[in-house]
Amino acid sequence: MLPLLRFTLDLFSTEPQAERPVPAGPKPAYVPGVPLPGAIAPAEFSHPQANREVRLADAVVAYAFTRAKRKSIGFVIGPDGLVVRAPRWTPLHEVDAALQEKGGWILRKLQESRERQSRAHSARVEWRDGVAIPFFGESMTVVLDPTHGFSGRGAQLKTSTVVDAVTGESVPGEKTLHVGLPKAATADQIRDAVQAWLMRQAAAHFKLRMDHFAPLLGVQWKKLRLSSAGTRWGSASADGSIRLNWRLIHFREPVIDYVVAHELSHLRVMDHSANFWNTVGTVVPDYQSLRSQLKEDAIPKW
Repeated sequence: MLPLLRFTLDLFSTEPQAERPVPAGPKPAYVPGVPLPGAIAPAEFSHPQANREVRLADAVVAYAFTRAKRKSIGFVIGPDGLVVRAPRWTPLHEVDAALQEKGGWILRKLQESRERQSRAHSARVEWRDGVAIPFFGESMTVVLDPTHGFSGRGAQLKTSTVVDAVTGESVPGEKTLHVGLPKAATADQIRDAVQAWLMRQAAAHFKLRMDHFAPLLGVQWKKLRLSSAGTRWGSASADGSIRLNWRLIHFREPVIDYVVAHELSHLRVMDHSANFWNTVGTVVPDYQSLRSQLKEDAIPKW
């Protein structure tokens, strides 16, 4: 491994300073390894399996480095941090140069990932009677209903009506999901019951939207599978199989439509070239803003 580069921080101001009396007594001795007073500590990003480190601008990035069968150096940023993969023949100094070249992009993505995880942590659900979770982008309250007096399997969604103060018309109000569990149900029992219901709603809605977009894109999907992946919303295979994350059910319908159209578009263009994005845009013109919402909106951490 090459020795780490050493960096210094210029602590001298370019503006003239007013003269101040020099205090009596000896100057404090410099102790190696002890930060200077007033120095700003650099931001740190560290992958749990990091085996190399690099300084990018004002940040120290410890990343996981691996060799792989590939033609170029690749960067992957996930919840754990940065992973760098390089061909076996690529010297380390070229890896370092590539990191510096992509430094701005890497730091931006690492910060975005950290912020997403912070939002996800704050959105952690405390599973109990009365907890609220997002459903199609709107709040839905979980109500434990041990009477089982409803037709839905395991749970049933009820929507109250309210009178609009301006028009006087009745409009949808609060959404409540009545779950057939006793009031003393454990958090795990509540979570599992709600998840099972949400997965059924997700599968039904995804199929409806896939049937809507597939003819518009001139493709035909063969099979739908639900995913619980932590960092991936969907995938598509050349054989017509589509995999979608059931947690998309927390987002607004236009955001779900973007993901559905994205994966179906891969049945025409199996990459992320300009041709692919043009294909997505034919059915979801505002896909860029919807894609941003997919990254920024906080959803419950299960």
